[in-house]
Amino acid sequence: MPSHEALSELLGPGTTVLLTVECQEGVVGADSALPELAEEARTCGALANVARLVAAAHEGGVQVVHAVAERRPDGRGASRNARLFRAAARLPVQQVAGTPAVRVAAPIEVTEEDLVVRRLHGLSPLTGTDVDPLLRNLGCRTLIVTGVSANVAVPNAVFDAVNRGYTVVVPADAIAGVPSGYTPAMIRHTLALVATVATTDEVLACLERPGGVRRA
Repeated sequence: MPSHEALSELLGPGTTVLLTVECQEGVVGADSALPELAEEARTCGALANVARLVAAAHEGGVQVVHAVAERRPDGRGASRNARLFRAAARLPVQQVAGTPAVRVAAPIEVTEEDLVVRRLHGLSPLTGTDVDPLLRNLGCRTLIVTGVSANVAVPNAVFDAVNRGYTVVVPADAIAGVPSGYTPAMIRHTLALVATVATTDEVLACLERPGGVRRA
């Protein structure tokens, strides 16, 4: 884990953005299309830790971006070029625009200052969406990546952010995947090679420091 000083330097005032990935009702909520993932995100504490980080970001003036996956009711524009997409299209709960499934899930709170970015296709919240230009317009240099899943969307977000020149911080206990043993393996053998891995408490200590990580 990084030293407090090193992490504080990365989480600089006005240049840090917190990204939540697919923390939506249809993924991690009570009526999830993926009940095993939803259960893991809640029992391991990842969802609660995301909520803690979001609350601290709100308090400290750090911009929060919620990346939500959804599809049109008619499915137009949705990806179909992989087994994952075809299986998702057959799930009993669909992430359809305008339905409860695409709302950010409790206990995460969304404020008027938060940005909610929706994607209609693909695997990454940074590809084919407004996330990257929004981050650049916000002056982001460090992106804190949280949410689900450690299997697909989170590593895609991390790789895409690094490829676009951002420094990435991953609070290891604020992401989840299935099975439960997969997430620490993904973090240790893959994400740690390209991102700074910390704990939620370590990130909170920086966000909640005197003066906070406040955006001008």
